[in-house]
Amino acid sequence: MYQRIIRKDGSVIILLPKHDTKAITFEVLYKVGSRNEDDKNNGVSHFVEHLMFKGTTKRPNTLDISKELDGVGAEYNAFTGKDHTGYYIKADNRHLPLAIEMLSDMLHNSKFDKDEVNRERGVIIEEIKMYEENPLMHIEDVFESLIFKDTVLGREIAGPKVNIKNISRDALYNYYQKYYYSGNLVLSLAGNFKTKDALSLINKFFPQNKSKKRVKVQAVKKVLQKNSQISLVNRPLEQAQMILGWSSVSKKDKNFLPLQMLANILGGNMSSRLFLQIRERRGLCYSIRAGVSGYEDISNFAISAGLNKDKIEEALVAIREEIEKVKNEGISAEELQQAKENIHGRLILRLENPSSYLAFLSDQELFGQKPKTLEELLREVDKVTLKQVNQIAKNLFDMSQSNLALIGPFKDKKKFISILNK
Repeated sequence: MYQRIIRKDGSVIILLPKHDTKAITFEVLYKVGSRNEDDKNNGVSHFVEHLMFKGTTKRPNTLDISKELDGVGAEYNAFTGKDHTGYYIKADNRHLPLAIEMLSDMLHNSKFDKDEVNRERGVIIEEIKMYEENPLMHIEDVFESLIFKDTVLGREIAGPKVNIKNISRDALYNYYQKYYYSGNLVLSLAGNFKTKDALSLINKFFPQNKSKKRVKVQAVKKVLQKNSQISLVNRPLEQAQMILGWSSVSKKDKNFLPLQMLANILGGNMSSRLFLQIRERRGLCYSIRAGVSGYEDISNFAISAGLNKDKIEEALVAIREEIEKVKNEGISAEELQQAKENIHGRLILRLENPSSYLAFLSDQELFGQKPKTLEELLREVDKVTLKQVNQIAKNLFDMSQSNLALIGPFKDKKKFISILNK
């Protein structure tokens, strides 16, 4: 069972003790990401994340940080999303004091050295190129830029290369100062630790500051499209990458779990409808799946696939047929029960890992949801009804509201528009 501590300054501590391990995971989440940026500073959240590893007053450079953590066999990294930035250290539980003190030092005392900032520009630009030149990774950015275009969620996390080249050291530091405050974070710890000692360390190295509420975001609302939208990236590929999707409810909405269940039935595993129809029976792709990406104000339901470039039109027709079948005929009680069992199993396997369970709890906390235990979530899964899932399918699958992103040897949108709108 976890313990949740709300501090006076608005920060939250989550403790998840597990005594049948010798490891600990300490994680710090800030509610800041690319959706907090504007067009001019797009990419700054991700840039700041990189700079947290570039030296502090106590540990002047990257080597000083990495050598100390490598010396105890720790795993450590960071990540930036559209709505959050996180840092973590996993280590032998004997090194809990080091893990907490190290992240505190990095997050409170990073130098933002001008020379390091300039060196890191090149690193980030190469990272952007890596994503752009990998269609499997880049297709997600193309899709979200389309479905959320003209909104804060439509920006890419790493930002455009021109911003990375030109953003100043002071702009980076000022952004860090604006969002990296105590009330805007969740501190979480999982593994084998003594609660009293752990709290003492956390309170020492992450002291409370003046009370300040967590960042509120500019809400993105679902917009009624005039017609389907298409974004093509012309690349000389043998295998095209595709995502077809719709915007839907926020991850706080009561229908979010039934939406996830619909995705599971349609394309969540190797016995799902799309996998059987598109891959197994027609041989049109190697991979195909459906999933939901949720934010606190909106989500997207996405069908993604890697497809033979010469079979893309045939595959799209087949996918559309399967979507319309679900919309018009609904799913069966047997399919719903199979999906529930599948989701039960996946949740248990995923959350059996203390680090994964910790991430699950802290993510809910960061976005103002009441953290649910595994048992509570499993009970919610069991309560989902056939009527709920079928109604969501009817509401969601309107082809005039669809969004198609494609990377492959394509220039003409007309043939794809005709498939979506027929």
